[in-house]
Amino acid sequence: MSRHSIKLKLNGEERESEVESRLLLVHFIREELNLTGTHIGCDTTSCGACTVLLNGTPVKSCTVFAVQAAGAEITTVEGLATNGNLHPIQEGFMSEHGLQCGFCTPGMMMTSSALLRDNADPTEEEIRWAISGNLCRCTGYVNIVKAVRYAAEKMKEGGNG
Repeated sequence: MSRHSIKLKLNGEERESEVESRLLLVHFIREELNLTGTHIGCDTTSCGACTVLLNGTPVKSCTVFAVQAAGAEITTVEGLATNGNLHPIQEGFMSEHGLQCGFCTPGMMMTSSALLRDNADPTEEEIRWAISGNLCRCTGYVNIVKAVRYAAEKMKEGGNG
């Protein structure tokens, strides 16, 4: 099996590793870098549990090879909080009960954080459209949408984000 040396920036930290050609980004993040906040759901890009930001764009890391991330900047759910303070989207999910089992939550948060970066005041329809690639099997989406609105309001007030 062919191996490749890759360098990337993960949650603001430079990382370098030797990876097998077919290693998926989600496995690289979880198993080689020991960041287990990114979940493995369907392995078929259907559920979005594995969503991370690749150069700021939400991607399903179960369908990206680690070698494709060489030179990129990756942000995982562990990278949302800064200086020990939760990101407004994390606060929103906690305050608005936007999670039940929590399995989909990291992917929802990553997709939502990208939405709020690009659209500081999304409508309910825009939020629902943005998270349409992320499935929640527990809560439905009412409280998730509330959590994103909470974060939008917090960020407008100058909260972390």
